[in-house]
Parts: sequence; structure tokens; C-alpha cells
Amino acid sequence: MKRISFLFAVLLIAVITFAACAGGSSIPVEGKEVQVNGAYYVDISPAQLHSMLETKDFPPVNVHIPYEGEIPRTDLFVPYNQIEENLTQFPQEKGAKIVLYCRSGSMSAIAARTLVKLGFSNVWNLAGGMVEWERQGYELIHKTQ
Repeated sequence: MKRISFLFAVLLIAVITFAACAGGSSIPVEGKEVQVNGAYYVDISPAQLHSMLETKDFPPVNVHIPYEGEIPRTDLFVPYNQIEENLTQFPQEKGAKIVLYCRSGSMSAIAARTLVKLGFSNVWNLAGGMVEWERQGYELIHKTQ
């Protein structure tokens, strides 16, 4: 009986430890992998991005030009066609998570492909962009320029 109690305690500690380590600061998010030259980026939905923003461990990047609004908590504004010229604004670790978005998803898809081709391995793209974000009922900020 003592042996069973001991094994149960060890198992319980292992499960708690694993759950704490596996949980980290990231929320499990499923998306659609988009292949780019043997690598990929991940398309995510507005609901998935909204969940990810709760524990924000990445820089949300608005790549749309011209400015047509932004998702709350956006960190960077880099034009989709000037990614290479602005690499210093992105995390230096190429495995760091980066989430891109634009108005409809097309400019951010181009930016995502560019980053993947440059060796970034944790790139996420908001499918449908700000249009779909608003359609799903999430707030969009419009600052006057």
C-alpha cells in the first residue's frame, strides 16, 4: 500500500511538473501551414490571434500600407514590401514568434513568405486580416495620421 501511495505521489508530481513546463506562456493554437520553399508559416484565425494576445509573447506586426487601422497591442508597423530593409525591427532570434497582419491578409502573406525565405521559422499570419478581425467582432483601432 505504501508503494502504491509513493508511486501515485511521484506520478502526480510528474504530471504537475509536465503541465507547468508545457503550459509556458503560449496558448496552443492550431492553424494552417502554408509551405514556402521547404519551410512554412502558419495562417491563424481572428479567434486564435485574440487568444494569443492574452499572453502576448510575440510582436504583432501591421504590414499594411497605407495605414488603415490596427489591432490593439500592435508593436510594429513595417510595410509588407520593405521587410528586408527593416529586419533590425524584428526579433534577432529567427526562431522567435512573429505575427503579421494587414487589411485583408494578402500583404501579410507576402511579408510572411519573405520572412520564411530569410530563415525565420516561427511566423504566423492573420488569415483574412483586419477585415476578418472586425467581421468576427473584435476591436480595430483607427488613429488619425
